Amino acid sequence: MKKLLITGGAGFIGSECVRQGVKHGYPMVVVDKLTYAGDIRRIIEVEKAFTFYRTDITDVIEITRIFAQEKPDAVIHWAAESHVDRSIQDATPFFESNVKGTMVLLEVSRHYGIERFINISTDEVYGELSALNTQHSAFRTLMPSTSFSESDPLIPSSPYSVSKASSDMIGRAFFRTYGVPVITVRPSNTYGPFQYPEKLIPVAISRAIDNKPVPVYAEGENIREWLYVEDCVAGVYTILEHGRIGEAYNLGSGQERRNIEVVKRILSILGKSEDLITFVQDRPGHDFRYRLNSEKIKNELGFKTRTDFEEGLEKTVRWYVENEAWWRLLLP
Repeated sequence: MKKLLITGGAGFIGSECVRQGVKHGYPMVVVDKLTYAGDIRRIIEVEKAFTFYRTDITDVIEITRIFAQEKPDAVIHWAAESHVDRSIQDATPFFESNVKGTMVLLEVSRHYGIERFINISTDEVYGELSALNTQHSAFRTLMPSTSFSESDPLIPSSPYSVSKASSDMIGRAFFRTYGVPVITVRPSNTYGPFQYPEKLIPVAISRAIDNKPVPVYAEGENIREWLYVEDCVAGVYTILEHGRIGEAYNLGSGQERRNIEVVKRILSILGKSEDLITFVQDRPGHDFRYRLNSEKIKNELGFKTRTDFEEGLEKTVRWYVENEAWWRLLLP
């Protein structure tokens, strides 16, 4: 069985990748810098099943040492700065981690003959899917009418999505130029237990629990495709084992909701009043809608998600209610 090196393994989705990997019986090496969004408590229950290195992925000397010592067969690269709002405030850490860090990992993987490099991208690299917003009208004829397919152009909007598009393209360039066995995965908006409370769903849950105002950008009409974290990681493992090297795979659920709908449902589950909703000034350059065409992973690899959004959201809310001790320690 392949020995995996998982970057960002103490993060939200990376930790789920570690937990599922342990269940699958993979030998694993976990690398994480443990920034504000990284928390070793996410994987403490399986800590005896992997080797952990607290390391910055931009440190080429340390990353090289880890590869030389551990000799992994495959890399699943989750480590990234991921919050759009933070990237608007200061883009530098995003390009440092998401671009330089990916390049370091690819270069070291090339030297050590990695069998598979799973490069985690995002649906945001495609830019905005919206006939309502003409900001990118010059590209409208290049964009699909209802969803993004893997062959569509990358037209990212925010500093975050530009940094991820760069990482995405660097990975594909290393495959084309050097033959590094890269497979690109572009998941949609992922949610679930252990998400750091800065994204919409955990912010809404944590603030509603405390009866504090729940901020919603503009009028909450922006639309996202929501993917439960367990399904996201299950899809990545399917791609690891069966995906075609050099290909990109969209990984979505097909389940779209307006942000205001999501917040109202959270309040309903918690038995809280919608009076807690507070509309705030919109994020600069806020993309209206993303939607992925995920037929490729379904048709080629036989994978489709299992978790209905209503079910996943209720499980997520319940987890935050039952695990206040975890997320309260993270709040400023």
